[in-house]
Amino acid sequence: MSSYDRAVKAFLKYQHVFVFAAPLLFIAGVVGFAPTGDAGGAGYWLEYWWLFPFFLLGATIVNTVGISGSALFVPFLIFIFPLLAHPLEPETLVKVGLISEAFGLSSSSIAFIRYGLVDRRLALALVLGGVPFVVGGALLSFVIPEWVFHGLLALALITAAYLLFRIDLEHGDSAEGEAATDGGHPGEASSENLPDDSDKLGPAGVHTNDEGRVTRVDREGEDYRYSRSGYLERFGTYSVGGVFQGLAGFGIGELGIISMLRTKVPVRVAIGTNHIVVATTAIIASLVHVFGGGLVGGHSLSLASTPWNMVVFTVPATVTGGQVAPYVSAALDTDTIKSGVGGLFAIIATALFVMASGGVL
Repeated sequence: MSSYDRAVKAFLKYQHVFVFAAPLLFIAGVVGFAPTGDAGGAGYWLEYWWLFPFFLLGATIVNTVGISGSALFVPFLIFIFPLLAHPLEPETLVKVGLISEAFGLSSSSIAFIRYGLVDRRLALALVLGGVPFVVGGALLSFVIPEWVFHGLLALALITAAYLLFRIDLEHGDSAEGEAATDGGHPGEASSENLPDDSDKLGPAGVHTNDEGRVTRVDREGEDYRYSRSGYLERFGTYSVGGVFQGLAGFGIGELGIISMLRTKVPVRVAIGTNHIVVATTAIIASLVHVFGGGLVGGHSLSLASTPWNMVVFTVPATVTGGQVAPYVSAALDTDTIKSGVGGLFAIIATALFVMASGGVL
């Protein structure tokens, strides 16, 4: 094993230390150095402690099904938060959502990589194909009417929910996918020699044959077989989702997971791979939202107006939810995942339709 492989394996083995150290350092930096104006003291920093359980639950849900955190966080901050505190300005919603999502997605992405459920080659192709649309959508967000965006995204989510209930999620957990769980250890009785990579934890590994057929083994020894074909369909879906990802920080995960399942990528591999795509595009969208407003005559986000006493609780909550998600995903029945995602899309779409109708009226 090379020194690089050993370093990767050590990082993945002890990733909990690095992942949970990040929000601690973030909180320490925020409390010590964040510009809060005249606010401060224990009363200011503890004002929104109750956000932790809400964002923990939300982060666990969205990371389990492989969608963007803002898909739940933004509706929560729009509809529920004002009932418990006060209404927030649109730019504040964006900042809280982006900061929280960035930490949560990074946490869950590492966790899924550690579990062996990420197809990195597929993720790279999807990110490269989606980036131009993400940037375009982010720039468009500075000029498009808010009610138009809400209406379009609601239609997209309703379509995604319909497709999700129509497709078969069982292909990722078929008898073929569970035929052998020896993880490729030589000398053990099995129907074939499964991949077992030295730089992965447990019996995890991946092998692609000459026909492009992928055999993947996760760290628990369960194997998945699929093909990476279907790039054209996934490109179309991820390009549309990328525009919405740039507009408001979510969309590419919600629509992208559908295309991967439709092209017969096993459900847990699709969820894990989708995390990398969503995490990367969310970071890119965040940068454009922060620095790109001046390019089209729009606003730029101000650090001085960020509600730091909110994010000191939302960030550790999303990080924790991101770590829990792979285990929840592995334990849940695929029908439960399908029903949960479809119902989630329907709820979000209904809320967005209400917001869009308010803009029209």
